[in-house]
Amino acid sequence: MRSLEYAFRQGGASLWRSRGSSAFAVLAIALALIVLGALLIVTWNAEQLIARWTAAAEFSVYLRDDATSEQRSAIEMAIDQSGLAAGREFVSKAEALTRFRRQFADLADLTSGFDENPFPASIEVRVRPGADHDNAESVVKRLTAMPGVADARYDRDWLARLGSGLGTIRAAGFALALLMAVAAAVTVATVVRLGLRARRDELEIMELVGAPLAFIRGPFVAEGLLQGGIGALLAIVSLWVAFLVAMTWWGSDLNSLLDGQSMQFLPIRLCFYLILGGMLVGSAGGLVAARDAV
Repeated sequence: MRSLEYAFRQGGASLWRSRGSSAFAVLAIALALIVLGALLIVTWNAEQLIARWTAAAEFSVYLRDDATSEQRSAIEMAIDQSGLAAGREFVSKAEALTRFRRQFADLADLTSGFDENPFPASIEVRVRPGADHDNAESVVKRLTAMPGVADARYDRDWLARLGSGLGTIRAAGFALALLMAVAAAVTVATVVRLGLRARRDELEIMELVGAPLAFIRGPFVAEGLLQGGIGALLAIVSLWVAFLVAMTWWGSDLNSLLDGQSMQFLPIRLCFYLILGGMLVGSAGGLVAARDAV
């Protein structure tokens, strides 16, 4: 306990003495975490949106214009017997046209030039929560082959592709943040080494009198940890300010992209992980520099 207290007291003092050069290390860590934090804000909100869409997944069975009532009844029976449907709704051609005009008011004038209604009738099916994805795909394929069916579309097909694309973006962002974190750790190590050189005589005396290794190296690791913690807090504050500014200027547009849901800042859990990550990066840089102390 005494060694830990000594390490942080000396590390804090060294951080204050070299505050000018330490600012570069803090800034490097903050920039790396700002990149990572911004990525997490975007992907976390996107994941929440995909989760809502997945929970409300539907598949639509589009009927041929010449489909008979018997064929429609057979299709509806097959849907009910599949065990996938939490509910279904028949949408006539006229209702489909009305929906289009209501949802796409800017394009409504284009439909006035049609001689005939181009929209097909359909049966919209709400998928039961927890339904097996592979089973749903096989049911949709069977329905597509039934008489009177023009086509069938399953929401989760494009949701799966969207999730895959989001994973690619996340991986690329993590790779960039990792490179910046390594650069930040190197910066921390360089700054800590400057303090080490200033205390070289003191460290040699401590080594000669048999001071424990924790007392010699501990302050440098603590200094790096403090730099990382300060950089992480700076990153979170900067992200929060940028988030508030973005919501003030473009809040309505961002919320419309999220299907009417309000865009959220990072949850406390992810903020804690960012702080922990910053402290680990700083500690790693301080540990590398501390190896030169003995």
